[in-house]
Amino acid sequence: MAAWKHQWSTLGVVVTAPASSREPRGLTSDGLLALPAVIDLDTSNRALMIGRSTGYGLAKQGVYPVRVLRLGNAYRVVTADLLKLLGLERRQLEGDQIEAGGDLHSLCA
Repeated sequence: MAAWKHQWSTLGVVVTAPASSREPRGLTSDGLLALPAVIDLDTSNRALMIGRSTGYGLAKQGVYPVRVLRLGNAYRVVTADLLKLLGLERRQLEGDQIEAGGDLHSLCA
């Protein structure tokens, strides 16, 4: 069975499915923090480690763990809401930190 890939060309992020069932299926904190502002429901499901059918069922019932946007036939999730639920945040940089090449994200305790 071939592994699948999803790319965000503007961010250079590549998320690949695990080659075997023994590998973790969720996303790493760095992978989560590199996501764009809005993501598809499948990516959010992977981050929350819930199955596709369960995720879509929760979204359809209006009880998904974070806010879901319905855009035509597609479901989208605001990444900031997902990161907050998972206890991660993107740190805002001050002007002097940007010039010094400051770190773009941090983990919350």
